[in-house]
Amino acid sequence: MAKRILTIGIELASPNVEGRDFEDRISLLDWDIVLFRPVIDKFKYDSIQTFQGKASLSESSSFSLKESCEHWRREIKQAFDNGRTIIVFLPPIDEVFIDTGKREYSGTGRNQKTTRIVDFYSNYNAIPISYSPVLASGTSIKLTTLGQELLGFYWAEFADLSEFKVLLPSETTGTTLTTKIGDKPVGAVLRSKTSTGSLVLLPDIQFDRDEFYLDEVGEDESPWTPEGERFAAKIIGSLVALDKSLHSSAEITPEPAWATDSVFALKKEETFLRELLDAEREVEAAQKRKEDAKDRLSGAGRLRALLYEKGRPLERALIEALEILGFRATSYKEGSSEFDVIFESDEGRLLGEAEGKDNKAINIDKLRQLAMNIHEDLLRDEVSSPAKGVLFGNGFRLLPPASRETQFTQKCITAAASSGTALISTSEIFSVARYLSNSDDPAFAKSCRDSLISGNGLVTMPAPPADLDTETITQVDQRNLIESHEPRRADQQKA
Repeated sequence: MAKRILTIGIELASPNVEGRDFEDRISLLDWDIVLFRPVIDKFKYDSIQTFQGKASLSESSSFSLKESCEHWRREIKQAFDNGRTIIVFLPPIDEVFIDTGKREYSGTGRNQKTTRIVDFYSNYNAIPISYSPVLASGTSIKLTTLGQELLGFYWAEFADLSEFKVLLPSETTGTTLTTKIGDKPVGAVLRSKTSTGSLVLLPDIQFDRDEFYLDEVGEDESPWTPEGERFAAKIIGSLVALDKSLHSSAEITPEPAWATDSVFALKKEETFLRELLDAEREVEAAQKRKEDAKDRLSGAGRLRALLYEKGRPLERALIEALEILGFRATSYKEGSSEFDVIFESDEGRLLGEAEGKDNKAINIDKLRQLAMNIHEDLLRDEVSSPAKGVLFGNGFRLLPPASRETQFTQKCITAAASSGTALISTSEIFSVARYLSNSDDPAFAKSCRDSLISGNGLVTMPAPPADLDTETITQVDQRNLIESHEPRRADQQKA
């Protein structure tokens, strides 16, 4: 039966393999051979900060990176224990700072400073090995005796294409490849003691060479060149042969079912079994805490819907933001009457409509709908005077706020000014609500409410104090950074 082969972080021009991204969450047990290359570039795309010369990831990207690395570390270990062959091509160490979610505060009120607590992290956190590779590169590599036994065929084909990007510790077991000078380990095969599983660590190969891709590709055409297809066929054949060699040399007979009967159990096994059960209960409890924390995290970030949403999600985020500003806010639906939000405070009573547009500004149609709603609201017995109308717009919502044009058409702005209606972008509401959610500033909140109540036409909210909630960089003790390129650092650092 043909081997089922999966690649992660690697593209091969072959219909006989399935490729998945590093960000995916899949089990590795469905495949016989896994080719894995831990590359974390995608997590750094939204990193606008650097610290100590390295990318400092946002809170969201930090969480996603850590979750992905933990997933693959767990999946590789499980596949290894269940007899699979996992082949890891060792790329350069890619070190970043991740946001731990912890904060330290100094000062009070408008002078408050926020210090973000970060931790050191790297792409090698995704591999279940206990030692720390060191960053180095070169092409001068030789086989060890074990390497000649296991990797002879593979190395004959790919020695010229291989380049080590890291050095493994000298005490690495199962070393198969070393530097020609100094005998530093750059490749190894780790064998499971309880199954036929193997973790194969190999020097890196450039899988995305230009000559593997066509310059122009028509619809439904393959993007690969014949050279790319030949390379894929050759490396797959070599690794399938390596897998066969590893399994044939494994001196392990699968334990028969009858041998697991308690009558054959050893005393040490009972002790370790109790430890395992305790550990599994701790894992279950930790998983529950993790799920609860994810739910709370999702709830805590609802305000960001003001930047990109439309419809009901935008309305819900708007109500939450208005409550942060000090309004009593709610949606209204009774019979045929339905209003996005009615909000009031000691300063006055307002009725709002919210509208999001993908790639254009908010036009006058929604303004007419708002005027009709205000009239309909006034017909209610409990309402004695017209509410102030506010149209909340999220125009060009798929673009970053800084890249958007004016979010209301000129006709809408002119009509709003003449009718005493306020127009305001939801991204401005987000800015002030974000500030007030982190600060007790009643005077600023009142100025925001006043802007909505007194504003006509296009309204701009007061600017939040610039120095509050500003993430500052605090210099760390340099002694924590002297260690040579370790992919895991225990000491947290401040950024």
